[in-house]
Amino acid sequence: MSSKRPKSKEARKSKGKDKSNETNPTPDGGALESGHPDYIFPLVLTSATQELFGCRADEDVTGENPYKLLKKEDIIKDMKTRASVSDFSPVKQLVLDYPEDELLLVFDRDFTYGQSFYLVLTVEAKENILKPSVEGDEEQMKEEEVEEEEMIIPKTPVSHPWISLGSEQEIEEESVTESRPRLRYKISPLLRHCGAPVCFSDRSALDEKEGFVECPSYQDKSFSIREMEKHTAIQASCDTKHSSTQTLWKYPKNMWTQYEPREFSPEEKEHHLRSEHLKNFITSVLIRFEISLQQNYITDVFCDDWTALCEDDGMLAGKTETQLKEYQTFMDLHFSKEKTISHVHWHPTISGVIAVAMTERLSLEERIDNSTKLLLNPSYILFWNFTDPINPQLQLECPDDVLCFQFCPSDPNIIAGGCMNGQVVLWDISAHVERLQDTRSSSKNISNKLDKNNVTPVVRYCAVSGIENGHKAPITDIQWLPETFELSKLGIPVENPSRISVQLVTCAPDCSVLFWDLRPPRVVSHSLTDVKQKSEEKPLENPHGVPNTFKHLNLTWKPFIRVSLPKIGSSGEYSPLKFSLRDNTVDSPTGDKPPQNTDREEGCGFAQLRVPSAKQQKPLENISTKLYVGTEEGELVYTDWKMEKDNDSGRLLSTKPIHRFPLHDTLVNTVSRSPFFKDIILTVGSSSFAIWKEGVTNGPILMSAFSKKMLTVGHWSLSRPAVFFIGKEDGSIEVWDLLQNTHEPSQSQNISSAGITCIRTSSISSKQHLLAVSDCLGTLHILQIPWTLRRSSNSEKQIVRKYLEKEEERLEYFEKRQIKHEKEKKEMEAEQQRKKTEPVLPLKQEEELEAEALKKYEQFLALEKDILKNMGLLNGMEDSSDM
Repeated sequence: MSSKRPKSKEARKSKGKDKSNETNPTPDGGALESGHPDYIFPLVLTSATQELFGCRADEDVTGENPYKLLKKEDIIKDMKTRASVSDFSPVKQLVLDYPEDELLLVFDRDFTYGQSFYLVLTVEAKENILKPSVEGDEEQMKEEEVEEEEMIIPKTPVSHPWISLGSEQEIEEESVTESRPRLRYKISPLLRHCGAPVCFSDRSALDEKEGFVECPSYQDKSFSIREMEKHTAIQASCDTKHSSTQTLWKYPKNMWTQYEPREFSPEEKEHHLRSEHLKNFITSVLIRFEISLQQNYITDVFCDDWTALCEDDGMLAGKTETQLKEYQTFMDLHFSKEKTISHVHWHPTISGVIAVAMTERLSLEERIDNSTKLLLNPSYILFWNFTDPINPQLQLECPDDVLCFQFCPSDPNIIAGGCMNGQVVLWDISAHVERLQDTRSSSKNISNKLDKNNVTPVVRYCAVSGIENGHKAPITDIQWLPETFELSKLGIPVENPSRISVQLVTCAPDCSVLFWDLRPPRVVSHSLTDVKQKSEEKPLENPHGVPNTFKHLNLTWKPFIRVSLPKIGSSGEYSPLKFSLRDNTVDSPTGDKPPQNTDREEGCGFAQLRVPSAKQQKPLENISTKLYVGTEEGELVYTDWKMEKDNDSGRLLSTKPIHRFPLHDTLVNTVSRSPFFKDIILTVGSSSFAIWKEGVTNGPILMSAFSKKMLTVGHWSLSRPAVFFIGKEDGSIEVWDLLQNTHEPSQSQNISSAGITCIRTSSISSKQHLLAVSDCLGTLHILQIPWTLRRSSNSEKQIVRKYLEKEEERLEYFEKRQIKHEKEKKEMEAEQQRKKTEPVLPLKQEEELEAEALKKYEQFLALEKDILKNMGLLNGMEDSSDM
């Protein structure tokens, strides 16, 4: 066909771009050479200068639109105002000599000339940079118009006579033709044998020596024909193979179905109910049915007697232990001296390993005075193992004191922490896992190693976030998002195809909650020359052996969602300290959720992951986007992290909090969800704690009395739904059991002489549950939980749920009564107001009042007399005497 196919728009655009690059070379041609051209000058612009001139990186100027025209007057004014502090002071004379009123500032995102910006110093270079893009667009438009004119509408094909090219001769040669007439043969039996009867008889093959006749096949050479040509057909068939596999269930999902039962019609129902057969059947089985109901009511036939017998196992031994026993104590003379433990976390997969964050025991003023000393003495996160209570197994070096940290749920070798300076830190301990996995049987080998080396390995952090893009206050809480979902830039939960936890959440008292992504950001594709230059660059030396897991994030990491917390009904914002997500990886019955894939292959780390486009992301509707936040003012705020676009400016803004509960008098130090009930939250303030239910806005369903000693931390039990632990500043721990008492703790035990800072539970085995308690003196106490506090009955969860439901009903009843009392109070006030406005009647005289009373008394006597007469109790004589 002679018609031309229309070209796609992308082909035309790429062609136009190539032509524009060929015909209009820009001055950036020398970018790859060393140094820079004379007509430009690289500059370093601080964030304040970028804000002042409206050229903020990746916001006002981007890789697609890197040009910004600055007025000469503004630059001169800035140089006069800030003098040598001004970023334009190196080019002061060049700016004054520039002939025109506007100078061109170019955003150099790839640091081609060594800095992020460069200033064009000549008019000719400015025109050459700005002109090609315009000419290229005009040429592209012209080419599109010419190609649209050349496009021909495809026509319907027209049939033409067949022209021989010699193929029919090959077909005739390959076809089989008869060279002679066919031979015909007629075969028939003898006429005398036709129709003769046939007689068969039985004969044993063993009767004679040759009782059978064998007719073997053999090859007769006289009749062997050489096959010259043979036509065969072959059909390929795949080999059948039976195989099976076990699918790994990574994403549990509740499924349900709804169906409509098939029912009888009303006529059929009436017919069956009136049938004699049904009546006879009910009459015959009535007695047996009543006996079965009585038996089920008397005895639970579905009860497991062996399980019920095991529940009372602890009672058979005699006295039951209820106190917490000290199992082990960890304290380092060097790293724990004059320090406190800010956070504690059990290793999610290695039993008997626990990590603690050590911080300086200093106030803000003391930190400022000793800032130089603190820089020379870095902070550490220590890993302790039960096999060696004296020496820590591992040390994680921190850029500043770490107040909180957490293991990655999909890969426990990745650890994220929040620093006091507002930075988020990442570590990779995959190279030291074998050291942590040593068991008690190899404790002698460990002691020998420590005696020889006497050095605990130090792991440097892989990446740290930029100070200018992070929190402006100490990070007080950090949590990973589960691997089952991730968040888009609008805060919408979407499906996570990689099944790796790549996002985490942090909060700080700077009135913001930040969401971070570990994957490298999407950048503009580089040219071939840039890629070639990067490939030729030599890798930097790594003397400390820092893993390159998060090399792409170091000092450039910034959050992709910033959630602010504006106050309800007033100006200002809330200052968050702790938060709790409904779908999290911390509050689970077995502690931290075990990872799905603990071994990462080389080349498939976080650096190879990419943020998918918005079109590829599948939103999830069953993930809640609400979270509870505890503030410095003692308030519990319920808010949504989804972002909304402003209709006027088009910027993404946070929504206002949904509810606010001002309960605690000072800061909230704990916001924790129950591992057995996702909608139950425990909050701990300085003098009291409270239990809340998500969705109940009337207030807490349970609130404790005010304590004489300050409360510092709270933690749910991971084995019993009714038990939780409260730490106090005097070093004691209160154990609350809702099945025993709700107004006072079931027991209180003194653990340390200093205040409790953190509490964490762990299940080593079914018969051994441990409680980790840290104090302000830098000591870590490992306590053994007794049988009564770790063993849960079969019905405990159901009993606790009923208790919480009753407390919720009590709140609703109290609210209704309060509304009713307020209504009655308003009615009484309205009635009193109405009485005050009514005119006052004049008082009657005393004589009139006595006359009315006497008249009423006479009426009463007359009525009494009539009643006595009717009853026959008053005769005529008494009546006349009365007269």
